[in-house]
Amino acid sequence: MARPPGEPAGKTQRGIQSVEVGGRLLQALADARRPLGLAELAAAAQLAPAQAHTYLVSLTRLGLIKRDHLDGSYEPGPLALRLGMLHLDHAPAYRAAVPHVRALAAAIGCNVAISLPTPQGPTIVHFAPAGTPLHVNLHVGTVMALATTATGRTYCAFQPASHWQPIWARQQTGASAAALPAFQAQLDAIRARGMEHSIDTPSPAVSSLAMPLAGADGALRLVLTAIGSTGAIDVGWRGPVARAMRDTLDRIAREMEPA
Repeated sequence: MARPPGEPAGKTQRGIQSVEVGGRLLQALADARRPLGLAELAAAAQLAPAQAHTYLVSLTRLGLIKRDHLDGSYEPGPLALRLGMLHLDHAPAYRAAVPHVRALAAAIGCNVAISLPTPQGPTIVHFAPAGTPLHVNLHVGTVMALATTATGRTYCAFQPASHWQPIWARQQTGASAAALPAFQAQLDAIRARGMEHSIDTPSPAVSSLAMPLAGADGALRLVLTAIGSTGAIDVGWRGPVARAMRDTLDRIAREMEPA
């Protein structure tokens, strides 16, 4: 049997099997990245529905899982979300970025989002509002589309192809054989200039400018995206928003460096 993550080598430590079974349900829900019904969740955790239900009752009482009272599906509960945010608080890039991003949003008068690279795609983990409210459905937990958003294209440009191509293929069902080479050419241009923008797409009258932050090892740590009303936000490559974002990323990078 494989050693559970975090367990030291050597003698296998004694655990509580029922807790580990409950953990399989949490893992299945996390892997799905969407609410699941009882039968689907039980199958993903390799449990009988009746057995899964008893565990879900306890997990719901603890706040680790929440049951939708309308359709009966299960999703992460408030305690699970608090634990997730606690984990984020200890990620160096996120911890360094949040205060600077709030200051950036106030300075440029535009919303600014921090997205982290995840197996599902670039996921918003912090949203600093500023300026006029926008009619877009962006919030913490939103996974940005790869091909149609500046954030998604920036994520792809600075990640190994193996990280994004399977996601891209799922999102581009029915795309022609020429679609992938054309997209890769877009990514080459993004890498060359170090940023990407979207104008009036995917949401009309909304534009954005995205830039990556890499660690000392060259791996992508986060994507910073400024979002505003088209005409009110300057998304030019050398404009004031681009300069302010670059300065903010430089500040974040310095704080991430070991003392």
